[in-house]
Amino acid sequence: MDSHRGGWIEIIAGGMFSGKSEELIRRLRRAVIARQRVQVFKPVIDDRFATDEVVSRDDRRLKAHAVATSAELLSRVEIGVQVVGIDEVQFFDAGVVDVAMQLADAGIRVIAAGLDQDYMRRPFGPMPALLAVAEEVSKMHAVCVRCRGAAHYSQRVSGGDAQVEVGDSSYEARCRACYERYKAEQPDEELAVQLTMPSPAAAG
Repeated sequence: MDSHRGGWIEIIAGGMFSGKSEELIRRLRRAVIARQRVQVFKPVIDDRFATDEVVSRDDRRLKAHAVATSAELLSRVEIGVQVVGIDEVQFFDAGVVDVAMQLADAGIRVIAAGLDQDYMRRPFGPMPALLAVAEEVSKMHAVCVRCRGAAHYSQRVSGGDAQVEVGDSSYEARCRACYERYKAEQPDEELAVQLTMPSPAAAG
């Protein structure tokens, strides 16, 4: 929806492999073609493809500023900017919600893309609040690797149990029916210690 006037917040949400960054880049490029002043931001933690670009899985690229906090993002917004894009917004602190509101109130169109749920299907970071304050929400879906249906979940298949685990190889797109609760594997050394420990019965 590009016909609005003044400030506006658009959220592109969904699971991994659903085309969120691709859609973000598409909307931002349209704004550039319309000769609007555009700035793009991403969190420093997301360095999978490039540190100074937003990159989609089909290799579309857009120059971006990597920032550590929402306060840094706000401080780097230039005078006269009309559109602000934010990728992987779920990795930002809670202050990004107020930043988006400030920018929109100042007449800037804000387009943010990110995961709305983590691998445990829990709401991810500031996304619930952003979804609540946005004028427009687009829910993107991937293709389930098991049944080829519409997938909304990011199934973790390897790695630890930390909420943030950056890297595509640790995840698969899954639908509700094919989603499985992930349990992190124990490190080999920890398992070895357990195997050498006497059982309570043997100790008694």
